[in-house]
Amino acid sequence: MAARHDQTTDPGLQENLLQARRGTAFFARKLNELTDAQLDGDTLLPDWTRRHVIAHVGYNARAIARLIEWAATGIETPMYPSPEARNHEINFGATLSPIALRNLFDHSAVHLSVEWRDLPDANWTNEVRTAQGRTVPATETVWMRTREVWIHAVDLNNGATFNDIPTPILEQLLKDITGAWKTRRTDTGLLIKATTTAGTDTNLTFGDTTATNPTIITGPLPAVVEWATGRGTTGITATGPRTKGTTPSAPPWI
Repeated sequence: MAARHDQTTDPGLQENLLQARRGTAFFARKLNELTDAQLDGDTLLPDWTRRHVIAHVGYNARAIARLIEWAATGIETPMYPSPEARNHEINFGATLSPIALRNLFDHSAVHLSVEWRDLPDANWTNEVRTAQGRTVPATETVWMRTREVWIHAVDLNNGATFNDIPTPILEQLLKDITGAWKTRRTDTGLLIKATTTAGTDTNLTFGDTTATNPTIITGPLPAVVEWATGRGTTGITATGPRTKGTTPSAPPWI
């Protein structure tokens, strides 16, 4: 899957592309471990089977590839015609035969990787628009895809956990999520403290650091990110006014 001759010469971007491709390979491995019959099984996402997750990840690659085509040509090619079209696409994809569904993932991932590979350095700063309406440089598409494949590999509910996700990606996820909360002002009184071990313990602090009596969420980085994405509370400690004897749900972030 990994492209051998990316046109970009930016070391940071090359590393980010590598992480995206590693995430794609990890998702592929968890998918390939499933039998065709198991594709009908439940995931960590309400109302979505594994079929829905696979279809979403496949069509997401195609959508991001359209943004790279936009960056390459200057011709506007949105990710999706509309939110309704995106949802219809996923629901349709979930009805495909197992071989067609697997091919959708494989072929779309290769297509996106090639589009990234062939984009010259100068075009990576060209602006495109996300499905949420944000205007971002084409470099942002790499993180968009990285986030999708790593998280949804866990969502497949086939043994992957947030512990399998590399620490730098977990840190960026937590930064993005808490940043979204701050923008929406849903982090008021909520303080997040995550511990990551890399030779020595490092504490990461996000959220409302000015609150006088905050609700404090603490735990290892993978557990905190799992909670922040709304996918579980294992390994989390919660104290403060929002707890009421239980771990509070994380605010929505997408």
